[in-house]
Amino acid sequence: MARRGASSGGAGARKRSDRKAGSRAEEKSGGRAERGGRGAEPLAEPVDGSLAELVPDRERARAWTLTLDGAPQSHVDLDDPTFLSFEYQRRIGHIADLVAPPGQPLHVVHLGGGAFTLARYIAATRPRSTQQIVEVDAALVQLVRRELPLDPQARIRVRATDARAGLGKIQDGWADLVIADVFSGARTPAHLTSTEFLAEVRRVLKPGGSYVANLADGPPLTHLRGQIATAATVFPELALAADPTVWRGRRFGNAVLLASDLPLKVAELTRRVATDPHPGRVEHGRALADFTGGAAPVSDADAKPSPAPPPSAFG
Repeated sequence: MARRGASSGGAGARKRSDRKAGSRAEEKSGGRAERGGRGAEPLAEPVDGSLAELVPDRERARAWTLTLDGAPQSHVDLDDPTFLSFEYQRRIGHIADLVAPPGQPLHVVHLGGGAFTLARYIAATRPRSTQQIVEVDAALVQLVRRELPLDPQARIRVRATDARAGLGKIQDGWADLVIADVFSGARTPAHLTSTEFLAEVRRVLKPGGSYVANLADGPPLTHLRGQIATAATVFPELALAADPTVWRGRRFGNAVLLASDLPLKVAELTRRVATDPHPGRVEHGRALADFTGGAAPVSDADAKPSPAPPPSAFG
């Protein structure tokens, strides 16, 4: 899972003052970045309606897991931002690698910030990329900036606002890639599941740009099938990557949806997902349409949040 919605873009003067304030806080506190992961103690802090905790990774020197109310949201390795621990983040990383030639800078919008893991990954693998993070939880943004600061040389802007509202402030055709990883109380908000929302995503994308969404569902996969049907009304090309047990409806889990108006690099994505530490399966074309099973697209008028995970989902 990952975290709630937010907005991107941002006023330059406000952004600069926020960064200066964040830098002063980091100097005063030492930050997680300076204290490191091994041997460090967890940090718990209330954020907007949740309890955030930064838990040190005992196997990696300066790595941390962000949880919200006990649900894992992000893993960050400050020494190696290309290391993606979470299964779904690895799959989104594969997609980010494939949407353009290696090293080519991208314009990226992240709906949902968490600990900014994927923004850090793209900044490391594609220097000079310009990225906008939209995260509704202002207190969470402040916590992450203070304790797990971004590289000041990275072109990453953060605004604390609702994902859809923030998306509406981005100019037409700006983004090569839009990544949606938005959860509130471990559920994707209803207004981020509709055809109207995806029409806004497509407006923001450049021709040939890609949309990626982290979706979560469990048996009987009604939400997941509906989200595929919804995306199919806006984008002609779709693919979905998930663990085989999620595909078969045997457990609650994450699935990564990829959509574009141009053909996708399905063969290479399939190869990468299949060779992950936790191998997954990619479906597209007729097989994906058959999986959808005639599910109806979701509109704003009938949208619902994604289902809540069962208590056993996080161990």
